[in-house]
Amino acid sequence: MLAEEEDNEVRKFFSLYNGMILNKRIPKASRKRCLESMGWLITVGEEGEISLLHPFSGVQIELPHQNTTVDYLNHEIDPLTCFIGKAILSASPSHTSDYLLMVIDGNQRFLSFWRPGDIRWTRVKCEGIKYCSFTDMIFFNDQIYSVDYSGCLLVCDVADVVGPELTKCHILAQIPTEPQDMPEHLNILESLGSLFVIARYGVQLRLVQDDCDRIPLTVFPEGEIREDMVWEDLTYGTTNFRVFQVDLAAVKMTETRELGDAAFFLGANASLSVQASRCPGIKPNHIYFTEDFYETYLSYEEGGGLDMGVFNLADGSIQPHYNGVSLSRFCPPTWVTPTPY
Repeated sequence: MLAEEEDNEVRKFFSLYNGMILNKRIPKASRKRCLESMGWLITVGEEGEISLLHPFSGVQIELPHQNTTVDYLNHEIDPLTCFIGKAILSASPSHTSDYLLMVIDGNQRFLSFWRPGDIRWTRVKCEGIKYCSFTDMIFFNDQIYSVDYSGCLLVCDVADVVGPELTKCHILAQIPTEPQDMPEHLNILESLGSLFVIARYGVQLRLVQDDCDRIPLTVFPEGEIREDMVWEDLTYGTTNFRVFQVDLAAVKMTETRELGDAAFFLGANASLSVQASRCPGIKPNHIYFTEDFYETYLSYEEGGGLDMGVFNLADGSIQPHYNGVSLSRFCPPTWVTPTPY
């Protein structure tokens, strides 16, 4: 789904299969940040309102306001549209009413959840773990696996999460990187029965190395940077990915550059793996990515959407998957899996 165009309720869906664009009027997504899971959009509005929205049928499920999360006033984010960093469904609302919506929320990136019928969000409190700032999560074998900014892989049972007691959350492994090579963002997904943790580099502001590294965006003059820098010296954009396969039996992560027939899709969507041989137009052993690091792209008037492409895991090259320009401060491009309601 391409970026929202100003004062336009029509959203454009670009197909990797045939390069065609589908126009779809979705007024309920206007001026809202959109995340995605199982073909549903999780929309967050300027006033903090949240909903589940099926983009093709128009079916909408209103969710509790973000101010119903625990200790909201101490953890709200400006703008309110960025309060939720990630959202995943345990099952599709198209098929069942027995599902869980997990989100990463607030300025410290907590885990919270909502179930149909709840009137507020419930914070996941992990027993024995004082603080984690989560970046991504996944439902896998009746458990929730998550990664945090320090590179830890954690696991807890779904039954524990929704129960009345403190959640028993365990740290399984640490991503095997050197301190000077800590990733700027982390994702986790399942592919053909195995878990993978993906490290992403280049999403934060950095010094320009050469003129080719500059980006054609307009910075906000009120942005905060170091005194010895000027905005023209700064740039951003994904430079590299590293992929680590999780061995749950040995409780360790091992780096790999071979995904076989799989292709990964990362961004504001629930991190996803597909079999390329079953999806025409998709390249195996590649990572398709869009921009979801709002901390960086909100420094620019045009917003996000510049940092997207296709990463070849074998040789480290990056190519575009969409040749046009698609930018928005509200909702940059994001992957959507087409599903019927």
